Amino acid sequence: MINLRNEIAKAIGITALDTVSDVAYSLLESTQEDGYTRQLIEYDSCGDKVTAFLLLPEILDKNPAILIHHQHNGERHLGKSEVCGLAGNPLQAFGPELAKRGFVVLAPDAICFEERRKGAHGTEPLADDLDFWQHYDEMCYRIIKGDCLMRKVLDDAINGITLLSKLPYVNKERIGTLGHSMGGSTVLFLAAVDERIAFSCASGSACTYANRMANNVGIEMASVIPGFHSKYDIYDLVSCIAPRRLLIVSAEEDKYSIDASYIVEKAGAIYLEQEALQNLTHKRYPGGHALTKERFGFIIEWITQMSSNK
Repeated sequence: MINLRNEIAKAIGITALDTVSDVAYSLLESTQEDGYTRQLIEYDSCGDKVTAFLLLPEILDKNPAILIHHQHNGERHLGKSEVCGLAGNPLQAFGPELAKRGFVVLAPDAICFEERRKGAHGTEPLADDLDFWQHYDEMCYRIIKGDCLMRKVLDDAINGITLLSKLPYVNKERIGTLGHSMGGSTVLFLAAVDERIAFSCASGSACTYANRMANNVGIEMASVIPGFHSKYDIYDLVSCIAPRRLLIVSAEEDKYSIDASYIVEKAGAIYLEQEALQNLTHKRYPGGHALTKERFGFIIEWITQMSSNK
């Protein structure tokens, strides 16, 4: 899997040189919540300023940590705030729940979302679909230069993992990542190329490129990687995560995770080879793409359990 991981990283444009040794951050404000502190922070990522929430439990002593990637949902005015329960869908608010359970949580805005939009700040949407066109341009400009948006997304995520790993109160052997929909796609790509991640959960995102194209299912802009599908598909990402712990959450009527069972079956052979099949979990639900209370609760419990296992 080392060769496959290196090939995929190279196809995206990720190299070992992209991993900086430390990521410092500036504290912008701090708010005491019930059971945790929410800090608004800013840090540099390859020349860009990333705005994020850092949630700190009441007790800090070799805590597990998690990087949470927010969803897309056509709402680019929502990013870290939805993950932290300040706006949007409460069933996306994994951050506070995990912080109360002792996790150090990092919830950044993805590029083109919330505070990382041009001409807009906070959680107010831009008129005339300007949020969409800014995101579209970020993809197109990179492609015509021989780059891709996924490289930028992963550079930012890798720097987020570095930030967490350097916090003195974080156990760097117990760092995970979580996301739903677009966030889940980021999880699969990130965990495939960054071996520092011990456990991952990808919800509503395990669908092969082949299935999407055969069934006219949209492909999120960061996943538009020139030439990628000529050699690789999503099961290759999952194979690269082996033998580390991974939870894939899918639903029977969710077009964005419709063939998750096939992906798990393909990658399961690699987990089996590495005597780690117990580390690959697939939880399939009835219903569609949106998270439910049942799925939310299962994800929280799984992450809590996995973070405590060595």
